[in-house]
Amino acid sequence: MTATAAPLQGADTQSPRQRMPFNDGWKFHLGDPDGNSAPYLYDIRPEVKETADGKVADAMPEEAARIARGNAPLLKPWILPTGNAFIKDPAKRYTRPAHEPAIDAPFAKAGFDDSAWNSVTLPHDWAIAGPFLATGPYGGMGRLKTWGPAWYRNKITVTGADAGKQVFLDIDGAMAYSSVWINGRLAGGWPYGYNSFRIDLTSYLKPGDNTLAIRLDNTGESARWYPGAGLYRNVWLTKTAPLHVGHWGVQVRTPQVSKESAQVAWNVTLDNAGTAPAAAEVTTQLYALDDKGRIAGKAVATVVSPTTTVPAGGSATVAGDALLKNPRLWGPVPTQKPNRYTAVTTVRHDGRVVDRYETPFGIRSLRFDGVKGMYVNGEHVPVRGVNNHHDLGALGAAFNVRAAERQLEIMLEMGINAVRMSHNPPDPQLLELTDRMGILVQNEVFDSWERKKTPLDFHLIFPEWHEQDLRAMLRRDRNHPSIVMWSVGNEVGEQYTGEHGAAIGRKLVGIVHEEDPDGRPATTAMNWAKPDMPLPATMDVISLNYQGTGIRTLPGQFPAFHEKFPGKAILHTESASALSSRGEYQFPVPGALSAAVRPGAGGDPKTQQVSAYELFAADFGSSADRAFASLDQNPYTAGEFVWTGFDYLGEPTPYYGARSSYSGIVDLAGFKKDRFYLYQARWRPDLPMVHILPHWTWPDRVGEVTPVHVFTSGDEAELFVNGKSQGRLKKASYAYRLRWDFVTYEPGNIEVVAYREGKEWARSSVKTAGAPAALQASADRATIAGDGKDLSFITVRVTDRAGLTAPRANNAVRFTVEGPGELVATDNGDPTSFVPFPSPQRPAFNGLVLGIVRAKPGAKGPITVRVAADGLQAATVALRSTGR
Repeated sequence: MTATAAPLQGADTQSPRQRMPFNDGWKFHLGDPDGNSAPYLYDIRPEVKETADGKVADAMPEEAARIARGNAPLLKPWILPTGNAFIKDPAKRYTRPAHEPAIDAPFAKAGFDDSAWNSVTLPHDWAIAGPFLATGPYGGMGRLKTWGPAWYRNKITVTGADAGKQVFLDIDGAMAYSSVWINGRLAGGWPYGYNSFRIDLTSYLKPGDNTLAIRLDNTGESARWYPGAGLYRNVWLTKTAPLHVGHWGVQVRTPQVSKESAQVAWNVTLDNAGTAPAAAEVTTQLYALDDKGRIAGKAVATVVSPTTTVPAGGSATVAGDALLKNPRLWGPVPTQKPNRYTAVTTVRHDGRVVDRYETPFGIRSLRFDGVKGMYVNGEHVPVRGVNNHHDLGALGAAFNVRAAERQLEIMLEMGINAVRMSHNPPDPQLLELTDRMGILVQNEVFDSWERKKTPLDFHLIFPEWHEQDLRAMLRRDRNHPSIVMWSVGNEVGEQYTGEHGAAIGRKLVGIVHEEDPDGRPATTAMNWAKPDMPLPATMDVISLNYQGTGIRTLPGQFPAFHEKFPGKAILHTESASALSSRGEYQFPVPGALSAAVRPGAGGDPKTQQVSAYELFAADFGSSADRAFASLDQNPYTAGEFVWTGFDYLGEPTPYYGARSSYSGIVDLAGFKKDRFYLYQARWRPDLPMVHILPHWTWPDRVGEVTPVHVFTSGDEAELFVNGKSQGRLKKASYAYRLRWDFVTYEPGNIEVVAYREGKEWARSSVKTAGAPAALQASADRATIAGDGKDLSFITVRVTDRAGLTAPRANNAVRFTVEGPGELVATDNGDPTSFVPFPSPQRPAFNGLVLGIVRAKPGAKGPITVRVAADGLQAATVALRSTGR
């Protein structure tokens, strides 16, 4: 079997198992034949009569609408069996109808002419190119049209060498309600757009060319943020012998770990698609991996399990374990190292190797308690984390390893050690990055259960799919050492339904414990439930969104939960929700430590920008300073996940006329807001640093009060304006910034000298910039691979003649690329910008613009990126593509 899009490239030709990327050669079309979607519906949906946008983010989820089912033809009976492997009770599994659905489905047929369709390469997010929807209630989903049916087509070629093989289509993510067709027949599908899933194509394939068609039916009103659209993650073709390791069939556990020794135990699930029972001999070898994930040295353990008979058309499980001396432990940076191993499973039948399967894993111990929180390998590790949504800014939801790696690198520079996946399973490659980079993960599966947040969200399929989706996430991700906790929900409406909601929570936690015995704890993030309510008692860890600090006028809930559950760790799964627009400073500046954004007090409804003094927050949230104090005043807490690390598309609180959020510590383009340095000062206390805000270019404020705030890892600092001291201040208890609120602006230079324990610690200065005169451009990486995926992020600064960034410049910047490269997207971090992301021209936002460049597939050589703007000196950046 070969795929015309990826003929055996990437396959291990020495192994009986072949896993081939299937991302090239796709044809794409928006819409159904004749515009009629009715025959392709998965299920009846509620009628959405009125679209609401911008409602309070912590509004109570609503009871699901009752739907009249009628007799409409639906695809659900043919889709539901795809999830059978994840339903524990065989009696509850679904039987595929004996007949095919009564659909003509011309787009799925081999004879259909798709030559007029667009050619695309996966991962593909068809919605990110825009245009933005400037009017209407679409801010919550990013002002980009993500809804409507879409079709993808490709070909699979089966050769004589493939006789007797099993062929699977593995999809890492498809948004959403996918149905998979092969040669005009419906093979299966998966409704939830964030989960990975497998379709067995074997019985549908014939010798020669086969037509694969995938229909997606993303809905409007399906999310509170930008969900993306299309086949936005990798797709694979996997070929095995009839006797093989099952889908995500190896689980590795480390039940006993110390520095001196570690017990490594594993289970291997074998599937037998043959017509006769098969005797399987399983050998497992453990190897250490280097920092690039490659096997290093000889096997550190080899275990041959007893021969097991796998029934025809059935499965069997083989167990094994080994004791390793002086193991190389996996742990979070910066205090530990992310060492990894891999388990190589070899399956033999009648003395012949029929499968070989690799499972990377890490060895580490994990413990939670109500006194300190989390311990990893015996070390107390406070959670210093951020929440991140799944979009990659201007690249949309289409996953890109380098873009995700860049985000994590920026967060590590700030001092994080953890990321919460909000609010869905991530691309599996993201977890590979967190494993390699030593970042802890709270992996989350659902944003809603039975109650709805938007009319067409996951609540529609929760009753029939929650078990399959939860078990699928757990089996796919359970071997990642970076995952230290499972979250089964976020701010679900079942907080409000007493024992009924608790029963659902108890069931979901039970599934976690079944799939991950003696492993990580389960939790759900609660923004309303109180200690005496039923739901919190069902969770292993207490996770609070904003309640720890206190929502609006309510007091903080850390003490109450600690008193009720003294033995359980308490975690601030969403803290702060501070809001700001990078480089936007509004006056006057209130003396408050934390305040909700209001017109003239942190927010400007005309410009839809939020002040960057970093004192303002969503109505239910708080400034970072107030969130820090709540944690420090309750030292038993395990730590926090800040809302959010990066701005993200959609949910643009408080201005739903915008395209993207304001809550990020870093803006959508990846440029640091001032808040970045407030967190860096807290999370990297041994780093000598000091940061001043605002900028010092205010020609319209001469003689006016212009407050200066300082973030530093020191304990005191002295501020100078044109050499004149404005006083030396020392941090007070539970204070995290130094503020000189009555400085009079005069052009020139402001300088701050920070001290620690009386000695100079760090210093920084900000000068008044002149008129914009030139562009300066720099690349985060000058050498990139020519694989069509690797990226270089080009930062462009508008500067004055002396090279100082002009902090209020908004000049239109044009990008051109010469050589074997191409411009993918541009951005500037402005949440109100409706310039489409693919545009080669974009105005600077407060002096900065971003360009994203990739090398053309297979090409190598020099790439020149030129940036120009009317009236400004141009700049160039030299890149080089290494080819494949």
